[in-house]
Amino acid sequence: MKTRERTFLMIKPDGVQRGLIGNIISRMENKGLKLVAMKMMPVSRDLAERHYAEHEGKKFYNGLLDFITSAPVVAMIWEGDNAIEMTRTLVGATDPRNAVPGSMRGDLAVFTGKNMVHASDSPESAKREINLFFEETEICSYEQPHEGWLYD
Repeated sequence: MKTRERTFLMIKPDGVQRGLIGNIISRMENKGLKLVAMKMMPVSRDLAERHYAEHEGKKFYNGLLDFITSAPVVAMIWEGDNAIEMTRTLVGATDPRNAVPGSMRGDLAVFTGKNMVHASDSPESAKREINLFFEETEICSYEQPHEGWLYD
């Protein structure tokens, strides 16, 4: 069943610093997902706390906040058929040791604490994360040549 949806994907500081932005974007585009918003930005402590609120109180929380605010990130919104599930598959398991070869983390990530990307895990998370990082006016709408036959 086709479910056209949007998802949030963030290239974390280690992915930016290692020069993997193009590689990650290419993987998403090659899968047929459509980039509708993107920006490179620093993440403030306040934004980091709101983004990772569900992890507050966990032993890794403060280290996670320190890491995500340590260098710029690339925040993106991708759109497409089952975009959330497809993106999660492309990203791979949180622990790179468990991520299958061919996934972003399976091919490129070094260890769990620096696993290059964050991807929404549900429609609710996607909506919340998109709203944290983007204004509606920053999201572009356009049609790709193949969309007519994909979504009829």
